[in-house]
Amino acid sequence: MLHPYRSDRPGRSLRRVLRALRTRPVHRHGGAMLCALCVAVAPLPASDSSVVVRAPERLARVSSEVLRLAREAGWVRQRYERGLRVAKDRKAQADRLAKQLHGQRVFSAVLREDAGAVARAQYRTGGFIAPGSAEAAAEPLDLLELQATDSDRRERLARMVIEADHRGRRLAADQMSASASWQAVDADVTQLRTERKVLEERLAQARDDLNRLADAAIRNQRCTPVDLDGLQGEVQDGRNGADGAAAISPSGWTRPLLAYELTAGFGGVGAHWANGHSGQDFAVPTGTPVRSVGAGTVTSIGCGGPFGISMVVRHESGWFSQYAHLAAPLLAPGRQVRAGEWIGLSGTTGNSTGPHLHFEIRRSAEFGTAVDPVEWLRTRGVPL
Repeated sequence: MLHPYRSDRPGRSLRRVLRALRTRPVHRHGGAMLCALCVAVAPLPASDSSVVVRAPERLARVSSEVLRLAREAGWVRQRYERGLRVAKDRKAQADRLAKQLHGQRVFSAVLREDAGAVARAQYRTGGFIAPGSAEAAAEPLDLLELQATDSDRRERLARMVIEADHRGRRLAADQMSASASWQAVDADVTQLRTERKVLEERLAQARDDLNRLADAAIRNQRCTPVDLDGLQGEVQDGRNGADGAAAISPSGWTRPLLAYELTAGFGGVGAHWANGHSGQDFAVPTGTPVRSVGAGTVTSIGCGGPFGISMVVRHESGWFSQYAHLAAPLLAPGRQVRAGEWIGLSGTTGNSTGPHLHFEIRRSAEFGTAVDPVEWLRTRGVPL
């Protein structure tokens, strides 16, 4: 006999249990059974908390990957461009030596032809004087003088032929060496071109991932600073300001980026700025390290709105600098920074049409107090 709560027919046991529960009083153990049944038959909703918890870790890994790949791609690009220049110089040297070798061979051929003509003339005159000289010289002393002159010419031609042969052999060896060197450098350049392409493809993918994670951070309102400590040791030099120490002006200020292209300037009018552009835009790829322009303290991190992910730094002189459209902040509010220290990674969050940094200098932390940042930095010894 089957147990009243069991069934040999799939799909009917649950209905029997529910029917039995409706017709029987529910005791404490029966209530526990019902709760257990609800847990067993109703799948738990997916926990967003675990995804949210993992998001900062994934953002840190992707950010570190972007930094690492960008640095490696930069090294390979520099080696590739240097290799192109070396290959061009080596090829030019090989071509120049080839032309010299060709000219030397033509010259040697002319010398040999001249020496052959002298030898043939000597044979026709019995090895004594050049043709026509017997009629012009009747005296024996004149004949001896002519013979001496002809002998000197033959010896001079012989020496010239020997020297030309030596120069030709040296040029041929130099040309062969230069050609082999050029081919070796060209092979290295070809390999570097392939490495550069692979790295740039991986870097582009990592930057796309970073942009997606940045957008997700804004949607979840979790624009927390990315902790890169222990993930990639090579980023520490930049975070400590070592990469930009030489770019700091005597007054203690520096650029927010090391390499960039200036785009929209302060006060510009456009569809994205209702009351004029309040800062200076720097076109840079996603994941480019953004640096504090001066010593100060991080006062706030914005998460959403027109500026996307943004940071504000208060400087000791009473001025404020803002860095907007970031992909990730690197420091938390309250953190003191030095001039040139990394504070975030550039991105394209918020009201942005492409990856860039929107940089502002303000008289206060409030929006609407901005001044022209290019002129402001220039007066402090930092031309852009």
